[in-house]
Amino acid sequence: MLETIAIYLAAAVLAVPVANRLGLGSVLGYIFAGVLIGPFLLGLVGDQTQVQHFAEFGVVMMLFLVGLELQPSKLWQLKGAVFGLGGLQVLLTTALIFAIAVLALGLSWQAALALGLMLSLSSTAIVLQTLAEKGWIKQPAGQNSFAVLLFQDIAVIPMLALLPLLSTADAVDPGHSDSSLIAHLPLYGQIIISVAVIIGIIVAGKYISAPLFRYIAATRLREVFTVFGLLLVVAIALLMQAVGLSPALGTFLAGVVLAESEFRHELEADIEPFKGLLLGLFFITVGASINFALLQAQLLPVIGLVLLLILVKMAVLAFLARVFRMQQSQGVLFTLALAQGGEFAFVLAALSGSLNILSTEQMQLAALVVTLSMICAPLLLIAYQRWQTKVQNRATEREFDAIEPTQHVIIAGYGRFGQIVGRLLTAQGYHMTVLDHSADQIDVLRRFGNKAYYGDAARLDLLHAAGASEAQLLVIAIDAPDKTLEIVELAHKHFPKLRIAARAIDRRHAYQLLRLGVEHFKRETFDSAVNLGVDALKLLGNSEESAEKAGTLFRAHDNASLKILADVWGDDASYGVAIRQRTEDLKQVLMKDKEQQSKLKCSDAPEVCQSTPASEIQ
Repeated sequence: MLETIAIYLAAAVLAVPVANRLGLGSVLGYIFAGVLIGPFLLGLVGDQTQVQHFAEFGVVMMLFLVGLELQPSKLWQLKGAVFGLGGLQVLLTTALIFAIAVLALGLSWQAALALGLMLSLSSTAIVLQTLAEKGWIKQPAGQNSFAVLLFQDIAVIPMLALLPLLSTADAVDPGHSDSSLIAHLPLYGQIIISVAVIIGIIVAGKYISAPLFRYIAATRLREVFTVFGLLLVVAIALLMQAVGLSPALGTFLAGVVLAESEFRHELEADIEPFKGLLLGLFFITVGASINFALLQAQLLPVIGLVLLLILVKMAVLAFLARVFRMQQSQGVLFTLALAQGGEFAFVLAALSGSLNILSTEQMQLAALVVTLSMICAPLLLIAYQRWQTKVQNRATEREFDAIEPTQHVIIAGYGRFGQIVGRLLTAQGYHMTVLDHSADQIDVLRRFGNKAYYGDAARLDLLHAAGASEAQLLVIAIDAPDKTLEIVELAHKHFPKLRIAARAIDRRHAYQLLRLGVEHFKRETFDSAVNLGVDALKLLGNSEESAEKAGTLFRAHDNASLKILADVWGDDASYGVAIRQRTEDLKQVLMKDKEQQSKLKCSDAPEVCQSTPASEIQ
């Protein structure tokens, strides 16, 4: 047992970092680790069936954590995508695969329908894990993909109930028929009990779990809290499995109910490591279960079927992306994310084989096609990422705009900082030429009626075109310190009469501007921080007059210190001595001002000074 565990862990440690370094992601790393140690390569591990059943619990935990991130109100907002988008995806994909299987492959309608159902599903584990790794899960395509996957998890339940009706054999696999404790009941009885169990989970999660969590938390034993969190997930999974429902669906609903609980973050932190380990183990078993003997024997047909499956699913998903009016990039991401088979296809394939709907060879072939399509899933998303990078690069490489010159003000950079300056100057009647190097920002500004030009203000020809030789002022409001210094040097060299006002990112940047001779600059956070400090003094009981006076003194002293310290900046020893001296000077200035205010108050109201300690007079 320990030897097997060591093999799995060593394979993951070796393969996953290499895959990440190559930009392939952790999912492919785990799958390649499984291929490496599987029975068809090194043969370090044998049949993966039992291990895979255990590892599939990682999917259950993942859905629980997804539920914790999704409050009931947000889930309700997804209802259209879950049942509309998800329902159409399963229906259309099943119908298309059914037609191809009957007309092109010559399968019976029962086998074709079983194939259509199992291949309409996508991999919850791979899709959600990869989207989360790349930061796409919160995007519209990520949310729509999640909605479709959620519907697919729900759809597995009626699919399991439908497959026995397609069987032409008398014998049914006892493992499946007896897996549900309510399988012997009539259909309406099963429905009533299933609904009751779901309602029970929701009610218990809302009204019973909180007191239990508080009781466990009161022990102050973190490991007990972790054990209870795991017990909760396992118990719900067992209950759902006992009534023939999807364990992942049950734990997802429990997570949604607990999303508003005060214990949500503690649960996430405790469950996350177990989810990661089990999901990694699941992906390893996927790689180790690839039937290379069958792949070698039928290489071209298998490759053709994998490509056919991916293309069919992409066609359906692209059609739905158009129908639901997704943006182009989000539609492409949605299409590529779900264009693979899923882990529940293995369950449906095994059941179809036991019911004699599919032959053993057909069942093994279907499982191999699904596995290879799952391996292709991260590769498709890597291709999307590279396509997006190229699209963005093309957008930033577009030709610079023809620029209208100005005689008043040139503003370089029109983000949150530059827009405030621009609005003030425009309101005073000054004409401006605005340059910004972000094509997206220019498009947004133009949509709202602002006149701005796409261009790099560090280019001499563009400054000439903007009217720098005639303009009165250049405002540099970009957020890149090095680029700001480059523009300053260019303007000083070629337009010596052009006055400059600049945005300083921080104190270091301010020193650099001073050394280049720029005296008119503002540190972007300094004034707002001083103003907040003044408000803090007022909240602490200081009078408005004394707080404002302290702010004014601090601002003046710091600005003066900035010019003094700029001369010694770069010499660490001298700078350290100077900054300590200026800090002490500031204390003395503020203390002296406080004493003067106290004397003024005493001269105006002597009785106050007699009854109040001097240290408390403000």
